[in-house]
Amino acid sequence: MLLFSFTIFASAFLLFLVQPLIARIILPWFGGTAAVWTTCLMFFQTTLLAGYLYAHASVRFLTAKRQAAVHATLLALSLFALPILPGARWRPASGEQPELHILILLAVSVGVPYLLLSTTGPILQAWFARRNPGVSPYRLYSLSNAGSLLALIAYPAVIEPALRLGAQAYAWSAAYVLFAMVCCALAVVVGRQPASPPAKVTPQPRPAWSRYVLWAALAFCPSALLLAFTSHLTQNIAPIPLLWVVPLSAYLLSFILTFESGRWYGRRFWFPAFIAVEGILLAFLFPSARNASVLILVPVFVIGFFVCAMICHGELYRIRPAPAHLTAFYLMISLGGALGGIFVGVIAPLVFRTYLEAPIALLGCVVLVALVLREGKPSLPGPSARMVEWGLLAALAVGFVYLLGYEIPRWMAGYRVVDRNFYGVLRVADTVETEDQDSMRELYHGSITHGAEFLALESQRSPTTYYGPKSGVGVAISNARSATGRRFGVVGLGAGTLAAYGHSGDAIRFYEINPLVVRIARGQFHFLSGCSAKVDIVTGDARLSLEREQPQHYGVLAVDAFSGDSIPAHLLTVEAFREYFRHASADGIVAVHVSNKYLDLWRVVGAAARRLGKQAIEISDAGADAGLDKSDWILLANRAGEFDDPKWSVPGRSGLANDGTRLWTDDYSNLLAILRGPSEKSFQVFQ
Repeated sequence: MLLFSFTIFASAFLLFLVQPLIARIILPWFGGTAAVWTTCLMFFQTTLLAGYLYAHASVRFLTAKRQAAVHATLLALSLFALPILPGARWRPASGEQPELHILILLAVSVGVPYLLLSTTGPILQAWFARRNPGVSPYRLYSLSNAGSLLALIAYPAVIEPALRLGAQAYAWSAAYVLFAMVCCALAVVVGRQPASPPAKVTPQPRPAWSRYVLWAALAFCPSALLLAFTSHLTQNIAPIPLLWVVPLSAYLLSFILTFESGRWYGRRFWFPAFIAVEGILLAFLFPSARNASVLILVPVFVIGFFVCAMICHGELYRIRPAPAHLTAFYLMISLGGALGGIFVGVIAPLVFRTYLEAPIALLGCVVLVALVLREGKPSLPGPSARMVEWGLLAALAVGFVYLLGYEIPRWMAGYRVVDRNFYGVLRVADTVETEDQDSMRELYHGSITHGAEFLALESQRSPTTYYGPKSGVGVAISNARSATGRRFGVVGLGAGTLAAYGHSGDAIRFYEINPLVVRIARGQFHFLSGCSAKVDIVTGDARLSLEREQPQHYGVLAVDAFSGDSIPAHLLTVEAFREYFRHASADGIVAVHVSNKYLDLWRVVGAAARRLGKQAIEISDAGADAGLDKSDWILLANRAGEFDDPKWSVPGRSGLANDGTRLWTDDYSNLLAILRGPSEKSFQVFQ
């Protein structure tokens, strides 16, 4: 038992560890966007499903001896794929869509080890059940999820801060070699020793196809809810860094508890809890409830998700098959999980204009619970318990249909634009004039404002939000010198607000990865169309675009892409700053927007400035005028002594404290180290 437990735990730990590791390696190569991470997840889910299919076919069609021989051989061959460190030859050479390139890279570098790790859980549980008849192997599945949970916590908290990516890859490869040796030894033992005499049990018939579908459906809903709630929390409620770890931990914990034994799941407790949280979640999904406190919303959605996952996984465990059909059971769980991911990650962005996945998945949970309640005793006491159950579930179903069919469409009708693509949901709204504020048109991505303009013609092209004349970027542009016209570069388009600073003879080039942002900026706002300067927009990841271009000699290069929770870390590494200065003129300024509720980004920028020997200052603007917001910008000068000039002595200027933050590189970053603490940051003059 100990050897089986160690091997299964180790395989799950390595399986969950390799996903963020390999993604971190290749993210800077392909732009560091959500599209890259989603492509990686699609590969991992597909490979996991293939691994479960291999385990099922192996157990069904091969004898124990041949299973062991085949598995040991594949493990030995997989060692030739180590170390999992893709070479520079895999870096993309053009701006074409990288999805196929990423899939091939992952298949070559980590595909075979990942496939074999994914087979370990089901195939070793099948071996264990064959050698230990009468002993449930399902507790080993709980142990497997415990290994996954440990890896989930350990990577951002311990491994990423301590080791560079190269060291992580070699350490993981060494651990995989150890795992393969132990697993091969176990395969040899299983192949050589005869199994224990079969216990006298009643033969178990093959489950009906309806049972297979129910297994997949019970795995589908929590998987879809996991991704849907993660998107809802991080986009619409609170763009808090690493918040995605919380629902994923709850998901794994539900597997650990339900499959450890039957003692953690009972309908008498979890069904009333399910009814309560579904009703609460329904109420908080109404658009009118989105202004509630983050301190309320985050716990409500996390606890609600955990209860839904517990009831789905608890029922999944309750209707588990006999060990003879164990691998088919896990295959359907994997299929349901993969379909849930595909529904949220691929289908929903193509079909829906806003986030509808969460209410749809919650409605699916209601339907599933209604189906499984037909079996077994009622969850509630009393002679009319079954009718009460059905009545409560029917009321919830009606509530979700009303939300999806009436309330959300009515809410969307209040916006000029609600549209969605792979990068998220964008909204454009016109605000009503008030006593303190003129009417404005605003662009939102989730809960973050990405630009606004006044609707009155006389002030329509005035810079707004974080880009006012007293902001860091406003000061940098006003101080830019050129006898033949100024050249500006801007990473991040938003509503195109910085085009308000363009004059005849100037040239402004925007770098924007989201084509929907480009369409909205051109069609809904007037900063671009009313600009008298020459305006270019380069679509695609900014860093990759800059790497492909000849030096642009920008007087000001504004880097403005860090307002959400998923900051593109590859734009903050020292290699990225070298690229920015390659495109800056001899007296050019790199202006970095570091306004952020949760992260002290100034620490990372300061570390890069010190490494490159660049003078840096911070300019904070209170945004007291109409249409302006508080902003923090760090300015880095290409020319030594630039900020000694009196023209830079502006209100809100300060130096950056040398707080000892470790330099971010393409090989190292640490989000936890820059999480904002309760104390105010301190500044000193930094040259």
